Amino acid sequence: MDIYEALKERRSVRKYTSDPVPDYKLNRLLEAGRLAPSWANKQCWSFIVIKDPEKKEKLASAMPKDNPARKAVGEVAPVVIVLCADPEASGKQDGKDYYLLDSGLAMQQLMLAANSEGLGTCWVAWFDEDTVRQALSVPSGYRVVALTPVGVPEKQPSPRPRKDLSEITYAEEWGRPFNG
Repeated sequence: MDIYEALKERRSVRKYTSDPVPDYKLNRLLEAGRLAPSWANKQCWSFIVIKDPEKKEKLASAMPKDNPARKAVGEVAPVVIVLCADPEASGKQDGKDYYLLDSGLAMQQLMLAANSEGLGTCWVAWFDEDTVRQALSVPSGYRVVALTPVGVPEKQPSPRPRKDLSEITYAEEWGRPFNG
């Protein structure tokens, strides 16, 4: 799949078939995440791959009951990937904590790779971090940034509305239209 097609076709998926995700595909997703750019090439992220139903249920229990991804994480998706990052292994400059950007780039690449493999994902960040940390034995000092269910989509969700490029793009300074 072409990168532009992957960008255009990627959706947040919360309903999956019961088909397992082959390890070779998981390795390809994780490799895509590993190759992400990072501040000063610090590569502060780590991934935890969860297949165990009890662990997935613990992750779901860390999510509010009205989180729309709760069922996907706890019951439906065959795999959940948890994204952790070490803020001290990344950079901080001018009040910006780069571990969030760095780990977000790694997860985005992983999610685009999943789409290219015919798999669905969904960025999930609404959970109790301490509950997830304890359930997965995440070392102190690391942050649990996000997680994603991974699986074969039951159906491809419709595209979500996006802002027009003219609403978010300027030329040379804020407010001057970009007419590219």
